Order: sequence, then structure tokens, then C-alpha cells
Amino acid sequence: MNNDDIKYMKLALQQAEKAAENGEVPVGAVVVLSDEQIFAAHNAPISLHDPSAHAEMQVIRAACQTTGNYRLTDATLYVTLEPCSMCAGAIVHARIRRVVYGAADPKTGAVESLYQLLSDSRLNHAPQITSGVEAEACSELLKSFFKARRKNSQLSVQ
Repeated sequence: MNNDDIKYMKLALQQAEKAAENGEVPVGAVVVLSDEQIFAAHNAPISLHDPSAHAEMQVIRAACQTTGNYRLTDATLYVTLEPCSMCAGAIVHARIRRVVYGAADPKTGAVESLYQLLSDSRLNHAPQITSGVEAEACSELLKSFFKARRKNSQLSVQ
């Protein structure tokens, strides 16, 4: 972990906060390319009516469309929550060089928690992994979002 990791994870956290403001699960992602191009996105499956509109998928799409290439071999992906299996698959296919994430996801995490897709030697690409960057802030944002959601659902039942 380095100072850039913290800097870009804070940008990803800002994106996660935007997702929460829109009623989406607060996950944010940032892609940084070697020439300092920076892309940012947040979760949007609900608003886009698209189950694949996770923050990682959104930011990978934006970077690929801008560069005109489906491979991002010099990219670092920063994401506030450990990627799921769908996003891990996209990371492998895009050949992203490095993945940095904040909070672990024991229910659907496909990097280290539930599955280890990004380190599976049977696949043709394995990015470098750094976990736990700003983990407490990333985790707290998710916890407070779901706590508020549970509280609101209890109020609406009464």
C-alpha cells in the first residue's frame, strides 16, 4: 500500500457516497491508467435497471470505451468493496494489472473471501492484489447504509 492507494481509494469512497445518495448499495470504483487517466463510477443497478451495473463494471466500461481497447493492461482498479465473481471475471478479461480494494465481502467476495478467482492459476491472468485500503471507512459506509435501510423498512411496516 502506498499514498496513491489511499488517495484513489478516497475518490472511490466519494463515488460510493454518490451511490448511497441515489439509494444504491454504496460501492465506488476508480480506474487509474499509467498515463494518469482517471475514471470513476459507482453502483447503479437499480437506477439503470441493469444487474451488471456494479461500480467495477461501470468504471471498466468507461475506461475501455475511452481508450478504445477492451484490455487495460496498465490499469489499477480501486474499489471500496471486494469484487464479486462477475466483476472478477471482467477484471481478468480486461487484464487489469492491479486491484486494490477496501472492505472484504464474506458473502460474495471473489478475490479472497468466498472465492479466490483473481489468484486462480487456471485462469490466464492474475492481477496483483492489495486489500484492506481504507477498510474501516469502506465498511462503515456499507454498515450505516444497511442500518438505515433496515430502520426505514421497519418504520414502513408499522
